[in-house]
Amino acid sequence: MTGTLYVVGTPIGNLDDMPRRAVRMLRSVDVCYAEDTRRTGKLLARVEANVPLRSLHMHNERARVEELLAALAAGRTAALVSDAGTPTVSDPGCRAVAAAREAGHEVLAVPGPSAVLAALSVSGFPADRFLFLGFVPRRGGERSAWIDDLRACVDTAVAFEAPGRLVALLSELTEAGLGERAAVVCRELTKMHEETTAGSVRELASAFAAREVRGEVTIVFGDGAAGNTAGNEAPDLAVLMEEARHWSRDGLRRREIAGRLAAEFGLSRNEAYRVSLQVQEAPSE
Repeated sequence: MTGTLYVVGTPIGNLDDMPRRAVRMLRSVDVCYAEDTRRTGKLLARVEANVPLRSLHMHNERARVEELLAALAAGRTAALVSDAGTPTVSDPGCRAVAAAREAGHEVLAVPGPSAVLAALSVSGFPADRFLFLGFVPRRGGERSAWIDDLRACVDTAVAFEAPGRLVALLSELTEAGLGERAAVVCRELTKMHEETTAGSVRELASAFAAREVRGEVTIVFGDGAAGNTAGNEAPDLAVLMEEARHWSRDGLRRREIAGRLAAEFGLSRNEAYRVSLQVQEAPSE
């Protein structure tokens, strides 16, 4: 026998956004695995889903996988939900999904609201291509690498941050040379006090420093090539090549070099890639 695991998206704030298919699934499955059983218990009560509830979070996912696989092997159906939005997207559940697939069980998506897509939709930035950077690391090398990834990104980028750390992040990005990059801070999406604030990173750092920030925060950063040039004159090729050689000697890959060229000199993706390619092919001076 084989069971089915349903990966169920749930509201990111407003419970009226609960998809009807998700309601049907939560009412019909044999067991529901949730990141926080207290929060999900309230949701299940709201949609009148009387189903056994088990915890599955970052601290116990490894142990819960065996229990889930046993249920699926017995032919039972299970739902996987997170506190808000889609499981496995900056939330637990990836290990459980992979294990269920490897064991030969069917894994089906029941999509729902997404903070990433909701923020993109109201940002006004292009979303045909974008980079999701997840939660911002708090400190150390991971945080520095995260900032480098944002700097190298020439497309729209989306990130999550805790409200109490928003101002520190925006200030640090300003000090790192990203102060003129356009951004939109989305706070409490779909909730009663929903707020969307647009401006440069520098302007947003100043604006939020003067107030208390509460609620869930999603930040959308605009195209990395916009707002990062000092003027309208085309940069000298020799300058571009010298900077690119410097980054190459530091160990950056071709794609990373192209991203930095686009972000710092306002080049298009194709122009930046051509310069990075020339550096790799040309002999060092």
